[in-house]
Formats: sequence, C-alpha cells, structure tokens
Amino acid sequence: MKEMITVILNAYKRTDYLKEQIEAVRNQSVPVHDIWVWYNKPEDREQVELDAPGCKLIQCNHNFKFHGRFALGLLSQTPYVAFFDDDTIPSPKWFENCLDTIKAGNDGILGGIGVVLEGDAYAPNHKVGWDFPNEEIEEVDLVGHAWFMNKQYLRYMWYEDPLNWENGEDMQLSYLAQKYGNIKTYVPAHPKSNTDVWSNNPKTATTYANDDNANGVHVASHFPLRQRIAHTYIQNGWNTVLKRKHNESL
Repeated sequence: MKEMITVILNAYKRTDYLKEQIEAVRNQSVPVHDIWVWYNKPEDREQVELDAPGCKLIQCNHNFKFHGRFALGLLSQTPYVAFFDDDTIPSPKWFENCLDTIKAGNDGILGGIGVVLEGDAYAPNHKVGWDFPNEEIEEVDLVGHAWFMNKQYLRYMWYEDPLNWENGEDMQLSYLAQKYGNIKTYVPAHPKSNTDVWSNNPKTATTYANDDNANGVHVASHFPLRQRIAHTYIQNGWNTVLKRKHNESL
C-alpha cells in the first residue's frame, strides 16, 4: 500500500502550515510513498528555508502559480497522485476514503470541494465537500482544495494550453480529462458523523482558508476570471453534470 501515492504540496506565502500538512499526510491510514513540496517564491518576500525533512523540495525563483504543481505530478512514479492547497490539512482517513470511492466504481478526478455548474459560467453553482458536507459520493464538474487521481489522468490536463495561467487550473483539469479521456469528477462522501474521512480537518479548515493570503477572498480579479474561464469551456463543449442529466432526460 505504501508504494501507491505520491503527495504534492504547494507552498507560497502560507509556509506556516506546511509542517502541519506534512504531519497530517504522514499520519494517513494509507501510508504514502513520497511527499514533494513545490515552493513558488513570493514576489514580495525573500525565499525562506522550508522545514520539510524527508520531502523532495522544488524551489522556484519564479511564481508558476497554480499550474506548476500539476506539471510536477507528471514526474511521479506511483499509481496515484494527490495534491493539496496550502490551507488544507487532510483528516487521517482521507486517502482511504478516496481509494474506497474508486473501489465503489467512481474512478476519476476526486476532490475535497466539488462545484456543480448551473449555467453557462462559473456562477451560479452549488457545492459539496468539507464545507458543504455530502453524505454520499457526488459527481461534480470540478473540484478544489484537495485532489486525488490515477496519475495517468493527469496527462489530459496538458492536451491543451491553459486559457489563463493566472487561474482555472481546477476547471482545466476536469474539463480536459472529460473531453479527452471520458473521465468524470467526484467528491467522496464527507459525512457529518465521521470527519476522520474528510479532505480537510474541520478544526482548521475555515480559519486557514480565509486568512490574509486567501486568493479568492482578497484578489478582486479572481471571480470575474473564473467566470470567463468556465464560460469559454462550456461554450467549447464542456458537458457539465446538469447539462448531461438534462439531455439524458429528453
């Protein structure tokens, strides 16, 4: 089991949470093969020496933003690869939950917060996952905060260039995996009665996700850009969950 998963963490300005993330990954009920840390140097800070003993550390003097870690994942040599945002601390049975989800017939791009698109852009939408607990496995259009997948599915993300290098890597991953590989996206169950299987520890999740470095909270261009990216993918044929269900009911 320990040879199955490579974990890729992403460090930028939230380096204070890294040690806690590494500890949470190492304490998973399913042991991991390796932990890699992708460190984008902040433009307004000196590069710091990260406390990541036993991990492979990739340090950049340039900010490759959200896409860099997913390119790094192509170098993994395990069947599965997992990614976490820098504010996400997985509960101890998250990987076990992901593997059980796959065994139950829901093999695809798995994640911690799932978004179901309800129109022709990013919003309106509804969400499931650690912040909106789902008792059952849910199919969604895209996922964020945490990702878990067969390493082979990651290649589809690079069949086309990103629409924008500033944002939208989560949409790019799920849309192109569906388009070229017929791969679906799911959120494993996040039952209220068992937070040990969650993608994010509820004791820290909300606080860490809304700190001073939260891109979605403090960057004004974040939401309009996501609107445009989702709209373009939908216009290009993204067969979203609700669109597909509508067509199947006709």
